[in-house]
Amino acid sequence: MISGLCVQRSAAQGSHRAQRRFYDSQGRPYNRGPLRVTLGGGVALYSGDLTNSLSDKFPGLSLSAGLLYRMQPHWLVGAEGSYFRVGARDQFPNRGLAFQGDNGLGTVFVRYELLSDGSAYLTGQGEQPIIQPYLKAGVGLLLYNPKSYLGTKRPTSSTTYSAPERNDYPALAGVLPIGAGLSVRAGDQFRVSLEGAYYFTTTDHLDDVSARGNPAHNDGFTTVELKLEYLVPW
Repeated sequence: MISGLCVQRSAAQGSHRAQRRFYDSQGRPYNRGPLRVTLGGGVALYSGDLTNSLSDKFPGLSLSAGLLYRMQPHWLVGAEGSYFRVGARDQFPNRGLAFQGDNGLGTVFVRYELLSDGSAYLTGQGEQPIIQPYLKAGVGLLLYNPKSYLGTKRPTSSTTYSAPERNDYPALAGVLPIGAGLSVRAGDQFRVSLEGAYYFTTTDHLDDVSARGNPAHNDGFTTVELKLEYLVPW
């Protein structure tokens, strides 16, 4: 008898937890989730002491993988790991510097979706918007490893690199990403998004050019990626 009562109480408690509801500012009940898995690929662009001109930059590959989770109808939280390569040549011919760097990046962020997502609500009558514009911002850590050299072209296997300005590469720096994107529904469980983000950093050595450049201003970079979002079934 006691054992049966315990089982019934546990089942009731589990049912109560499963039926927990969240409410928006208008009192409408909604679900959190589902979890989304993201994969992305695109291009990365440097911005810093050497140049801010697109014609002087060496665009590099950018790859990412991450997770997204809806906390409220318009708000999602996420985490992402990325690899990217950046490079550039000097905007000042008399200085004649160039660099290339392979980098790793980890970020956590919030994402605000501008349009209401009807599928989040418990009425069961809504659906995901076909097109969803969004904004994002976050924080993260950058592992960077630049190599500078004299030249105006991308490095080759015969490039001779300069002595580094620091002796601790690869090094860590903080990043503050801000960005925007446009997500398009591609089925019940898939979305495709085009996203651009600029990353402010806490280092002036992303290009291994600081003392030879302008040490008063930190470097940054931009990524533009096409991403696939997979909504994990509940």
